Amino acid sequence: MASVIIKPLAVFSDTIRRTGISLPSEDIPKKPIKRLLNLFKTVEDIRLERNTYYPLHEILMIAFFAILSGAKTWTDLEDFGNAKEKWLRRFMTLEYGIPSHDTFRRVFALIDPEHLQKATTTFLIDNMKIIKRAFKIEIDGLRQYCVDGKEAKGTGRDPGFDKDKIRNLQTLHIYDLSDGICLVSKAIDAKTNEIPAAQEALCAMQLKDVLVTFDALNTQRDTVAVIVKQKGDYIGALKGNQEGLFEEVGSYFTPKRLQQIKDKKETYYETKEKAHNCIEIRRYYLTKNISWFYNKDAWAKLRSFICCIKTSENIRTGKITTEKRYYISSLTDVETCADGIRGHWRVEAYHWELDATFSEDDNMTVDRNAFQNFSLMNKLALSLTKLASKILKKSVRATRNITGWNIDTTVKIFCAFDEDILTQALMSVPVKK
Repeated sequence: MASVIIKPLAVFSDTIRRTGISLPSEDIPKKPIKRLLNLFKTVEDIRLERNTYYPLHEILMIAFFAILSGAKTWTDLEDFGNAKEKWLRRFMTLEYGIPSHDTFRRVFALIDPEHLQKATTTFLIDNMKIIKRAFKIEIDGLRQYCVDGKEAKGTGRDPGFDKDKIRNLQTLHIYDLSDGICLVSKAIDAKTNEIPAAQEALCAMQLKDVLVTFDALNTQRDTVAVIVKQKGDYIGALKGNQEGLFEEVGSYFTPKRLQQIKDKKETYYETKEKAHNCIEIRRYYLTKNISWFYNKDAWAKLRSFICCIKTSENIRTGKITTEKRYYISSLTDVETCADGIRGHWRVEAYHWELDATFSEDDNMTVDRNAFQNFSLMNKLALSLTKLASKILKKSVRATRNITGWNIDTTVKIFCAFDEDILTQALMSVPVKK
């Protein structure tokens, strides 16, 4: 039986749509706010106690709510705090008031990003557990982790006059497509450092019942070996950087063989969808015959090669374009592979949302720690905003605007992470006869 890539977020969204569930917004739900505060308290504070006025967890909470409401710069954090100080005092002491923008920047530069990531990721994972219990989401199958790098285009500098150029900051992401959570956000020195960084990160993860997908840069024998050692499966894209592998696989998928695979049907799969004024047809051809590949034993658990041909027809102009791509995989079910290949674009969409909705490309912070920590708060806010968008039935951008215009709307986001409120709301939904 073929494995299914599980998508709890899709089930959650569908349930919201079908039931028309409505969440209360009278007061701040205390449980999730307390959980987040307590998690922020676990982040190590290396500041000297005698010079410290503002508790670290309060600085992080102010920054989080500011970013959730549209803040993009250090000055924005201070301005939000001053504008919403009375509102923030509902769940924080704020003994010394609101920190300055310089304090926010300095503190973010001191925080170890690994500590902050652990706190934010734990909060998001706990939230998804609450949602799954409340909505009784129980799905067996594969989780999908997408590996990809992201460049912060506003962080580089070219001072000229023979001075060293400062490169844009690079970050490796491992994105859990199933729950919509970025599990790993790791700074890397350059694009080429993405390969060992990915291997190190994957080596520390439990990958049983996980499908790991990655672009051609990470289609490396050592990367595949790490995934298999951690009990995972993989799909890796091919390009011209794999020592002849791309050419070999490409030469195997001749028109005659493609037709033979299509005629068999069991290893052929086709999808059709409309996107951006285009009709897109994707045809997936999978072969389990790898005996011809001379270096097959060097790739751990290699079981199939896949050819994906995408035909796109512009509805307005009638222009037709065709793209052909190749993949290697440890899986042999063509529909699962097609779902994994198509699903990998979600990590690119995630990067786009960070830039388009949270303006990460406009962040000109040069300090790596400060940028990484601001980005982690962006990711936390993005994940929560995406969940809230399901409840509010709005786009991510519109949802963020709404929370920015009216901070009390933020309450609806946190209601979704209070199990008692969720359960009560579901019980109040009238049964459709």
